Amino acid sequence: MSSLQPFHRPLGNTGLSVSPLGLGTVKFGRNQGVKYPTGFELPTDRQARDLLSLARDLGINLLDTAPAYGISEQRLGGLLQGQRPEWVICTKVGEEFADGASHFDFSAAHTRHSVERSLRRLKTDYIDLVLVHSDGNDMDVLGQEVYPTLAELKQQGLIRAFGFSGKTVEGGIRALDGGDCAMVTYNLQQQQERPVLDHALSHNKGILIKKALASGHICLQGDDPMFASLQLIYSHPAVASAIIGTINPGHLRENVATALRVLHR
Repeated sequence: MSSLQPFHRPLGNTGLSVSPLGLGTVKFGRNQGVKYPTGFELPTDRQARDLLSLARDLGINLLDTAPAYGISEQRLGGLLQGQRPEWVICTKVGEEFADGASHFDFSAAHTRHSVERSLRRLKTDYIDLVLVHSDGNDMDVLGQEVYPTLAELKQQGLIRAFGFSGKTVEGGIRALDGGDCAMVTYNLQQQQERPVLDHALSHNKGILIKKALASGHICLQGDDPMFASLQLIYSHPAVASAIIGTINPGHLRENVATALRVLHR
């Protein structure tokens, strides 16, 4: 079975090394208010454990979760017991999802509370990467207390690196100047945030790609859209990893096989 292990790459200057595909885990914990083409049931613990084991065997070491992903953090905390050093865990602050709706809080108190809660849920004493889950008003969010608070938590050793999952070029660049990493939407349909990738490259900052497949919608189009998507993404040298969520073992194998085809070229 081919593995992504030889293709692990640095996440900017964070000291973290990540697989070029990361596993998004929203589907481990939430199936309401999500933007996928079809509905789904949450996996059982056995199914989730088997998927994580398969991901590890395929050379994936990056897991992406968030408080807004329902019970994803709590489930990962139980499923990853005894494996913590083998994974790079990314979670978020700022967005909460309750009663079918999102709400946002970027205050210092909530940021600290959110990180401490994530540590408990994930059953770990450190988190590799914490990203701000922006509400889209990126510059306003970055003017609040969330970034200075994350910098303090990094200094205290509770998190290894921090950054921003935003929606604008201006916000992405400002976030990189003050933090370690940006998570950017970049796919065959949406390339408006490419200047953030360029800025990261020139300043040795980390880039993670979200919505690499436009929440699965790109997979419904054309010949080999997955290959074309990853070819676009990996062609930019700033990109460390593309986060793709799935709970389907077959899709996970296909995603990795496609990534390997692109990376071997």
